[in-house]
Amino acid sequence: MRSIALEAAHVTKRFGSVVALDDVSIAVPTGACVALVGESGSGKSTLLRCFNRLVDPDEGIIRVNDVAVAATDPIALRRRIGYVPQDGGLLPHWRVLRNVELVLRLNRDPRASERARAALSMVGLEPETFAERWPRKLSGGQRQRVAIARALAAEPSVVLLDEPFGALDAITRSELQEGFAALRKRLGMTCVLVTHDLHEALLLATHVAVVRRGRLEQVAAPATLVGDPATDYVRMLLQRARVAQLADAL
Repeated sequence: MRSIALEAAHVTKRFGSVVALDDVSIAVPTGACVALVGESGSGKSTLLRCFNRLVDPDEGIIRVNDVAVAATDPIALRRRIGYVPQDGGLLPHWRVLRNVELVLRLNRDPRASERARAALSMVGLEPETFAERWPRKLSGGQRQRVAIARALAAEPSVVLLDEPFGALDAITRSELQEGFAALRKRLGMTCVLVTHDLHEALLLATHVAVVRRGRLEQVAAPATLVGDPATDYVRMLLQRARVAQLADAL
């Protein structure tokens, strides 16, 4: 039986009168990649950010590796979890290598530069070419590669990604999706990925969680989701995304 790396148990979060998460429960097995999909404002990013305490729920429990995060120092927690925000979040006044070294430096890792260079190579950016560049001198795809390298440099067991490929052109997006899928399988890391793109979710995830108005409609493997949608809403999403024809392929 696989262990559980991340868990949300009966989690509710309100922002004023808006209920962003409504009694959400989900468990992410170690080594799995769960994609959170749904419309804008459905609560996907809020749930993602609960796992590294960028958001604290009003009710319920969040656990990382079976430890309740409410009892964990948020700064220490974030240094153990890789995080890729939608815009990459690179520091513009730091060159590429120092951006990738960020968590390693905070952890006082004596091999920070060496490990950061290895992380750049891992995402397809040769350190000799890119280490000393400024973020503003990179393309959108290169900036996202640097952001992923920074998230992976300290070799976290868990990585959270908030629409990391959403702002890229179609070719660059496809290249990064394929590269990330291969990298995740090779490293065996646990991932939670927020995306509005159902095709992307089916391509990258081992499990897809459909979120609607702060509640989970269905959590299932891609083949199950496509072949046996649990609710009318999930069926509608599949029809709108025109992915029903993928059932045989999955």
